[in-house]
Amino acid sequence: MATVWGLTRRQVYALDLESPLRGVRTVQPAESLHARCAAASLVLECHAFSHVTAARLHGLPLPRALDDDRRLHVMRDARDGAVRRENVVGHRGLLERDVVGLHGLAVVGLADTWVDFGELIRPGVPFGLDDLVVLGDAVATTLGSADPLHEALAARVRPRGKLTLLEALEWIRVGSESAGETRTRLVLSRAGLPEPELNVPIFSSTGRWLGRPDMRWPEQRVLLEYQGREFHDSEDQRALDAVRFAGFEEDCWTVVATWNDDVNSDEARSRLVLRMADLLDRPVESLHLSEIHPRFFSTRMLQLAELRARRLRQHGG
Repeated sequence: MATVWGLTRRQVYALDLESPLRGVRTVQPAESLHARCAAASLVLECHAFSHVTAARLHGLPLPRALDDDRRLHVMRDARDGAVRRENVVGHRGLLERDVVGLHGLAVVGLADTWVDFGELIRPGVPFGLDDLVVLGDAVATTLGSADPLHEALAARVRPRGKLTLLEALEWIRVGSESAGETRTRLVLSRAGLPEPELNVPIFSSTGRWLGRPDMRWPEQRVLLEYQGREFHDSEDQRALDAVRFAGFEEDCWTVVATWNDDVNSDEARSRLVLRMADLLDRPVESLHLSEIHPRFFSTRMLQLAELRARRLRQHGG
């Protein structure tokens, strides 16, 4: 663009412009993700944003452990080679992915982005099985079905992280609207409690709309609401929640308000499971309390690791 305006390289440098990426100059700092991607698109050919960058552009939930990674993930066709630039992570295989237009940017589609996160299932990367379930819940809920995830995974030839992706698919459900909801549901379901209906509207016997609880068990008339502190911890929101809960209770629903503290330790998770089991008329002896901890590795990966360790011990002996 500078050459179109008739500016020399020295004149461009004299303007003291921002340089978010080599070969790009901007008047204002490119601070937002979209601005950085738009700047990168000016000098990248035949590309789409992928992996962590695609997830952020789609608005998908990611673990906080990835917050510090500000690199742009960019994918091209294998024949074009991977992008090699500072602060850019290059990937290949674009022709195998669905690409969508998002705010003027080329971005790998939701289902393919989920499959691509299987590449992050490796030592040293803070992303595991339950993170894949959280991500998959968000994608399936957005698309209205988990089928596109199954289809995207089936279309890949030897994808990285396949064992973990397959196990994550078993736990992914349509309807979850936050990472906290998904992680709470996993605790309850893995403990052996019946699966809840997710974010289904409730109307009173007179037809009045009461709300859309995160989880409900209609047979026992039990509701569970996950209260994320970033949204529900203010005095005004707590007052609104109290009014909403009272409406449910007037219609003979039992409301269980759950906070992050209720699912962030085995002791707290056990208390929650036992309370829900009592409300759902499930005997304690039927519960699997040893299964309520978060899972980072898939069951099959752990089994294979144990087999390798056993062989090493035998060989050493």
